[in-house]
Amino acid sequence: YLDFTGGEPAKGEIATYAEGGVTFDTDALYVDLGIGEHFIKSVTANGITYSQDQFTGPMLSDKDGHSFVPQVDRWEIVENGGICGIAKGYGSQLCGDIKVDFELKITAYKSRPEMEVAYTIINTTYDVLKIDELYFKYNTLAPSMSCVAQSNYATSYKKSDDGEPVEIVIDDKMLLYHGNEHMAEVFYGTFFADCTDKNGGVCASIYQAQQNYPKAVYADKDGMKISLVPKDVGCIEMQSGMARQQRILLRFHSADESYEDLSNYTTLYQMPDYVRLAPQVYKDADIFEDVFIDNIIKPIERKLMLLGDNHARCYGMLNWGDAPDPGYSQQGRGGGGSVWTNNEYDFSHACTLMYIRTGQRRFLDYMYVSSRHWMDIDVCHFSDDPLVYGGQWEHALKHIVGSHMACSHEWVDGLLDYYHFSGDEDAYLAAYGIAQNVVGLLESPQFTAYGALHARETGWALRTLVDMYKETNDKKWLDKCEWIVEHFESWEKKYGFWLAPYTDNAVIRVTFMIAVAITSLIRYYRISPQEKIKGMILRAVDDLIENCRTEMGTFFYKELPSLQKVTNPNVLEALAIGYELTGDKKYLEAGVDQFQHWMDEYIPPLSIAKRIEGDALINEGLGTKSFAQEFPPVALYYKAATEAGIELIK
Repeated sequence: YLDFTGGEPAKGEIATYAEGGVTFDTDALYVDLGIGEHFIKSVTANGITYSQDQFTGPMLSDKDGHSFVPQVDRWEIVENGGICGIAKGYGSQLCGDIKVDFELKITAYKSRPEMEVAYTIINTTYDVLKIDELYFKYNTLAPSMSCVAQSNYATSYKKSDDGEPVEIVIDDKMLLYHGNEHMAEVFYGTFFADCTDKNGGVCASIYQAQQNYPKAVYADKDGMKISLVPKDVGCIEMQSGMARQQRILLRFHSADESYEDLSNYTTLYQMPDYVRLAPQVYKDADIFEDVFIDNIIKPIERKLMLLGDNHARCYGMLNWGDAPDPGYSQQGRGGGGSVWTNNEYDFSHACTLMYIRTGQRRFLDYMYVSSRHWMDIDVCHFSDDPLVYGGQWEHALKHIVGSHMACSHEWVDGLLDYYHFSGDEDAYLAAYGIAQNVVGLLESPQFTAYGALHARETGWALRTLVDMYKETNDKKWLDKCEWIVEHFESWEKKYGFWLAPYTDNAVIRVTFMIAVAITSLIRYYRISPQEKIKGMILRAVDDLIENCRTEMGTFFYKELPSLQKVTNPNVLEALAIGYELTGDKKYLEAGVDQFQHWMDEYIPPLSIAKRIEGDALINEGLGTKSFAQEFPPVALYYKAATEAGIELIK
């Protein structure tokens, strides 16, 4: 491991362009990457050179009998320095006229005899891609000892000194009866294969293999096979436009490296160390919402923790990082199947906020896992429709079946968080594409009539555009912001309030959607203070207090008598904004009963119940929407109220 605590900074660059490809030189590893069918031209480590013929893949076949040949077309160095080098390769899996695109991201570190291969498959066809098999192979030049291993608590090994075949397959039934008490976003266990001959060995570990089942590792005297989708195991059906990244660590080691050492290295790969900054550092930076509370109230903190931790965990290559929404599913929106949340209300960003204020590492991992799923599965990576390509799918069956793009279901905060914490440019590009999609939707005919849509549509759009402006400092993202402000002005003048159609004969107040508009307008107001915006916000907050509260002091969901149940806590942030703009405690006092109602709501304990549904193993729990929707407004109101001296716990 590298010591960053002192001494001279590392000099030079690990990665270099060479002959249409890229080379890496880490001192412990030399890698030559090229174009064509075999992207690894050679690897040298521990005095051994591994040739191009020893590496095969990625090899893809589908259920329709097509076998695809990989072709890497070009390489690009995306990060480089004396500590780390990252190169991205772009290519396609080819079978006649059928082309399925992929990306490879190779990462190597100074003085480490290993590299990570991140492979992203993208369904660039208009059909469902039913994957039959997807694998990489390493072929030895001399008879080898073979080993495969996995862990839950202690690592269990299948070894063969004479190279007899050994294999481990992870499928849904195995996981259904596999007890594991870890928060699986942080850690589940290691999973690797190894081949070692008299000169040295190669070890391959799939990152979060159990979480992204089906997976398999196989090894014998001739080499090993790393199956990202094992043949005849499960059913992976990628809808058109879906992508999915999977990662493999390749470690080139000496002949005397023990399996216990390999288990240690691969376990560290599964749960790496992160640098952690103190919450005060994030507070002083003043780049996040101010959720930092000096005088914490323990019962409130406990509930926030439970709300964040007790979410469902859904295993499976296309599902890990997402969860069904119980409400949508039980309403029948999926036609009897589960409706996947698709990061509604930005679960990733809520986890980031919880992490920076508490320093609890698991919330950072929650954000990492949900963001990676989001940018792969829930974003459209292929379409000839400009109002679809790059956008984020609204919650749906199988993530995108029957779905569409809507400004009210597209976010960028969590992806930008992931980009800042991980440095992964894929997250930035995904956020950029979503923001472009929002701009395209705003220019479509549906946004020409005032009051024809709910306030959250232009509200969430405004938030996305402001977030991208703050990220890029590019004023093009503000072009539509004044238009949205004018839209709200005209809307208010037309009805006197932000009323929206619900039945054919009625326009009503929709409390939580008006609150979304308020909480989005304030974000634009903070970068472009205007009295007209301040006035609209305060009139809307006053209207909510006067017309959208029940006799019990809580706020109702929608104004129709048939829908006057208690709304979600989103309204609490709107009340905190009223206080921010005026200093008048009446806005905070109006939310005390709503806050108490939130505190009284029951949170089910973290479930150990598991069930198989299609390509998912679902560990039951709250939908991620709960924490995403509730944490930011609750935390912001909680801070404002406690600092104003308002008693929240009675």
